[in-house]
Amino acid sequence: MIEMQDVWKTYPNGTVALQGIDVHIKDGEFVYVVGPSGAGKSTFIKLMYREEKSTKGEIVINGSHISRLKERYIPHMRRKIGVVFQDFKLLPKLTVYENVAFAMEVIEAPKKEIKPRVMEVLELVRLKHKARSLPDQLSGGEQQRVAIARAIVNNPDLIIADEPTGNLDPETSMDIMQTLLDINKRGTTVIMATHNKEIVNNVRKRVIAIEAGRIVRDEQKGEYGYED
Repeated sequence: MIEMQDVWKTYPNGTVALQGIDVHIKDGEFVYVVGPSGAGKSTFIKLMYREEKSTKGEIVINGSHISRLKERYIPHMRRKIGVVFQDFKLLPKLTVYENVAFAMEVIEAPKKEIKPRVMEVLELVRLKHKARSLPDQLSGGEQQRVAIARAIVNNPDLIIADEPTGNLDPETSMDIMQTLLDINKRGTTVIMATHNKEIVNNVRKRVIAIEAGRIVRDEQKGEYGYED
């Protein structure tokens, strides 16, 4: 699914965000990415969907060498990757249904397929009854579940979640986590960058820990391991 070989990222200001990253993530895994603030977690995540481009090294996702990919091919590559952000990034003037449908419209999915698929994923995230609501009529947890529905509506092979519970209370965070676990059980690979110690320690999955731009720990059913 994902392979990184000797990956480095240096920003134009000279900041070295990642150094010599080597990692292999299998299809269908659930992986936490943890580490102190400024360690390089967000850069690590962004390289996977080419929000950032590596300075050196190879990144292969589903057989595609995305570090070599030309700009015009990036939108097509991203069709198989769903991204969930900490701040939801919903379109405020569109309803829940319209926010999710928009992701299908962008890739020019057949119109007859859009409504049944959108309603299917809204049912999966338990928000079918909120289809006509606007984002500001929803709780934070509900907004994040809409963001997850939008991320999975095009049947991606990979979900990348960057601090998806960062703005949520503990109970709602566990609800979001359960939604991601349900998606993972259906075969989708999930990579989740997080500072949520409770989730990592209570729902044991593979943990990749990054410090000062390097992977310092890679454990199956690992612990969070940091004091925030």
